[in-house]
Amino acid sequence: MHAAEHGEEGTKGSCDMDPRTDATNRWCQTLGIERPQLEAVALHPEANAYSMLIVALLERGEAMTLEQVAHRFARAGIARASDALASLSRCRPARPPVYRDGDGYYLDPHDDELDLWVFRLGLRPPRLTPSPQAAKPPPPPPPSPPSVAVTRDELLEAWKDASLYTWSAQRIVLAVLDATGGPAEPAEVVAFVRGCTQYELSSRATAQFGRPGCPVVVLRDGRWAIAADAEDALVAMRKVVRARLETVRRWASARPDPSLVRQNIEALRLRRVEHGAALAKLKETLIIAHPAKAPRAVALLDVAGHTIETFVDEELARVPERLSAFDLIGAIDVRPLLRMLRFEPGDRRLAELGPPQKTKKLNRRGRTLKITTEMLVSGSCGISRPLGDPAKLDGYLAAGAISKLRARLEANVKSLHALFEYGRLHAAVRLRWGFLDEFLPAPWVCRDEPTLHDLKEAALRANAPLDVVVGTAPGWSDPWSRAQRAWVAKPPTDWRSVLVDAGGFQIVEEEIQRARLAGAALPPHEPTRER
Repeated sequence: MHAAEHGEEGTKGSCDMDPRTDATNRWCQTLGIERPQLEAVALHPEANAYSMLIVALLERGEAMTLEQVAHRFARAGIARASDALASLSRCRPARPPVYRDGDGYYLDPHDDELDLWVFRLGLRPPRLTPSPQAAKPPPPPPPSPPSVAVTRDELLEAWKDASLYTWSAQRIVLAVLDATGGPAEPAEVVAFVRGCTQYELSSRATAQFGRPGCPVVVLRDGRWAIAADAEDALVAMRKVVRARLETVRRWASARPDPSLVRQNIEALRLRRVEHGAALAKLKETLIIAHPAKAPRAVALLDVAGHTIETFVDEELARVPERLSAFDLIGAIDVRPLLRMLRFEPGDRRLAELGPPQKTKKLNRRGRTLKITTEMLVSGSCGISRPLGDPAKLDGYLAAGAISKLRARLEANVKSLHALFEYGRLHAAVRLRWGFLDEFLPAPWVCRDEPTLHDLKEAALRANAPLDVVVGTAPGWSDPWSRAQRAWVAKPPTDWRSVLVDAGGFQIVEEEIQRARLAGAALPPHEPTRER
């Protein structure tokens, strides 16, 4: 986008309302930032059409159309409104953390991606303790000339945690003999190298010692010594050792304080645990409506209370009041649905249970698969008919078969609940169709919520098993009736941990529907939320 040419195009169609103040801008309040100014971010290195769309929405504090955003760009001197609108249309604006509802574009202030954008654009400070500006260390002494022998301290510093696989065995042994000042037993040299590097001298590599032309000779008593004519090899070795020593010292001055790194890692862990505990206390509900575009019936599932309510026709007037009791609302196309139900979500968390990806390319010829919620429920939870036929629901409404309508809606919302819990456990949902079997990220999962991985790590630390439900989605009345014990194991040939059953057989983790820690009370700061 080029610089704006100001004129009528810069104001035509612009939003007449003033931006919300800091006191009424819920998006900025939730993020804990001051209301930004688009002009101040326009020259930021991370500024592009999409990131400036985010800033414009944060500045406004409410939904905007792309035309309104384009005219705001023009008033900020970023680009002409027509060019800005073209760029905004091409940048895939309706992707998290931006959401589209009708012609309006909204922000989800609870989206992890929005918090990352806010940091990248310099709208909030880092949450980690920055490295202090330490006093510039005195320059190291100049390296000794190649005519001076390598010292033991120089060698220990240059070789600390080094991998010497590109060094020849004779150069390594020469360095040790030069630093120790004389002949040495082969075992002493091997032990010295092993003690300060990641390299192991082998007998095959040292078999050449003592041959004509080799700078390392073998004395009659079996000790290794430097040959009399090894001056050229010694000079070359000393140059290489001291060159590596300069590199090590240069990197050491740029490396952050290890104690500060450990402090920041612990602070992040505690923040994640605290935030996860706060998320576990949220009151959550899942809703499903029929017809989707003009609801006449709604089923509402209370996740913690494990209850379902249905509302039909005149009863829909009670839905907004009922929804106001929850902190998180999940549904397919949740934002348009809440608008049709005349409910303003405010700063509540909204969980979009529709497909996080609309299509999947199947081959190079361009054949694509349309992804539906039904596919994801079936692939993740093994429910063959997760959502009822809309035509049958229309028939129930027309015939006044309200009992059948309520039963079908309850079954539908139970299927959504199974998908919701599976996504919570794995942070992803499973797409299985034909030869496809892959995961898509679950957009309703916060990065600080404990997943199956966290439960496995907690089980290892507590030396306790897990209760897991494997196979298809658990029953509604007693979700843990099919639970079995599972133990965390780490195979010697794999860095990843696995779950095994009582017989020692590995459990396919993709098939796990629920998981929780079993047995004794948990240590403090462990994830306790059932999944």
